[in-house]
Amino acid sequence: MGLELTMPDLGTSSGLGQPQVCQVLIVGNEHALLGQWADALNAVASQHENPYGLTFSTATASALEKILDEEDQLQALIVDAGTGCQGLAAAEALAEQVRHQRAGLNLFLVAQHSSSEASNLAAFSSQCQHYDELFDRREGNFNHMFRLVQASIARRAATPFADTLKDYVFSARDAWHTPGHSGGDSLRNSPWVGDFYRFIGEHVFNTDLSVSVQILDSLLEPHSVIQEAQDLAAQTFGAKHSFFLTNGTSTANKVVIQQILGGGGKIIVDQACHKSVHHAVIMNRCEPIYLKSTLHPQYGIYGPVCRQDIEQALEVHSDARLLVITSCTYDGLRYDLKPIIDYAHQRNVKVLIDEAWYAHGYFHSELRPTALECGADYVTQSTHKTLSAFSQASMIHVQDPDFDEFRFRENLNMHASTSPQYAMIASLDVARKQVAMEGFGRLKHCLRMVETLRNEVNNTGVFSALTREDLIPKALVDDNIRLDPTKVTIDISASGYSGNEIQLKLFDQYGIQVEKTTHNTISILVTLGSTESKLMRLIHALKQLALNPRQRSHTGLVRQLPEFTQLKCLPADAYFAETEEVSLVDTDGQLQLVGRICADEIVPYPPGIPVLVPGQEISLQIVQFLQQLLQGQYTTEIHGLIFRADEPMLRVAKAAVCPK
Repeated sequence: MGLELTMPDLGTSSGLGQPQVCQVLIVGNEHALLGQWADALNAVASQHENPYGLTFSTATASALEKILDEEDQLQALIVDAGTGCQGLAAAEALAEQVRHQRAGLNLFLVAQHSSSEASNLAAFSSQCQHYDELFDRREGNFNHMFRLVQASIARRAATPFADTLKDYVFSARDAWHTPGHSGGDSLRNSPWVGDFYRFIGEHVFNTDLSVSVQILDSLLEPHSVIQEAQDLAAQTFGAKHSFFLTNGTSTANKVVIQQILGGGGKIIVDQACHKSVHHAVIMNRCEPIYLKSTLHPQYGIYGPVCRQDIEQALEVHSDARLLVITSCTYDGLRYDLKPIIDYAHQRNVKVLIDEAWYAHGYFHSELRPTALECGADYVTQSTHKTLSAFSQASMIHVQDPDFDEFRFRENLNMHASTSPQYAMIASLDVARKQVAMEGFGRLKHCLRMVETLRNEVNNTGVFSALTREDLIPKALVDDNIRLDPTKVTIDISASGYSGNEIQLKLFDQYGIQVEKTTHNTISILVTLGSTESKLMRLIHALKQLALNPRQRSHTGLVRQLPEFTQLKCLPADAYFAETEEVSLVDTDGQLQLVGRICADEIVPYPPGIPVLVPGQEISLQIVQFLQQLLQGQYTTEIHGLIFRADEPMLRVAKAAVCPK
């Protein structure tokens, strides 16, 4: 049962810039018969229109695992189940293997069913549920087989909205509707702003259209091409329903929380979650139960919440209705989600996973399982962060068994713009197509680049690429936390420079912008758009910087967030209460603040975790911590502070507000 292939050597290249080739593999044990099928299908392909470049080859089942790992251009499998029940069972097991290694490939089953009795047909169908199409082994209609395989691949490769938008633009209709630039005509010949038109480009303007163009469907009430694109997204990402958003994942989180907790209720939430979740808590009058993030003291990186703390919160707050956690984090740490989600579901708590930084996870076996695969009810993803969509282009994926689609659309419409950016919607359509057709190959290419980057960084002798073990705080060692390898955190301590200083040197001297920094790390994000040339320049820059380390070691201090005090009222009550502004820096202000109720969310960046949320009691420790952040040469950006004549002020509730 060795490797038996009749396919050409496709090598290990990522296929970048290559013409479309769709490899279709015929898998089975009757080698002569499979060879005849491949010859017949290749003959049909040569005689018909073949825009996707379908080519047919054969392999044994024992060789399949290696082929799935190596052949980037593989798009479909035709599995011969033979003539008996045993063959059907083996074919079903093979389908499971393929789904695990290469989610999204089209699967076709060739079998010989021996009876037409309804009971036998039902049993036969239940064994074939993972296959797109079924063929009877005795028919030998290769024209029909070729057309069905091509049609299935064509559907996965379709971009219904993007194609309709392109067709409309090229139809060159006169615009007597919004937007006011009218396809760019208001700018094109202007002596004052024509340069902007030429810089941005013609198609940015003529794809910026209006809801008046009915052929392009409605994002708020889709029935045609946008709905088709969303259905394809659900199929591609493994959801029951998927929804496009042009307001980013910030809006996605607000929509889901409103769906579950509109009007109030308890929500269990990671204190380090995105600020949009905290905003949703205020907007929906929720009662938050905050979970404390773990700190890695050496690097100043905040990680996931301990599983034990999540389970304890679920036990204590049996009336909670929603659990919200972020996986993976900004730094690439992701939970072992299935036991957490199962624990929540056993207590009738819905689960929202913010996967803003993990939209790519489903498309390579090394990055799975994703939140949807682990049973999350709702998943929000920033398609633009790691895939090929425009900024603000995001998706919500749903598999809640109690999903009320009508109510969800109403909640979505409350937050979404009635004038969406059509190019943004098209970019979601195209980004979905890309990962469906070449996501595995592209991500394999990314992972090879990550390996090269890590090795070269470590070879500098000054910089160090941190591993999963390096990044996980002690409190999480037993939680099976995993690392998204496409997020590379580099320890720069031995260089003698701070993270901010290295970031500036890379930018000013080498034209390189990194993702983020801490006092002694920089973070690199490897995406589908990363290239060998960019990698070469980054490695060169780091090697050059390593040649001249500063003798004086940078001794930046990790400022651990002060302890969360307690909520004295609902965040909404404090936020909308009658308030006053109190100085953060003068002595009298410090005394006035201690014990008062904060009315705003106060968030230092980095790390982007609230020090105060509305309704929280202010402690002396918190006041002193904020004062320290504003002192020194490199002050920290703090969201939520009010500055009056350059004096930082905190907005606090004037009088006692209603208890929780």
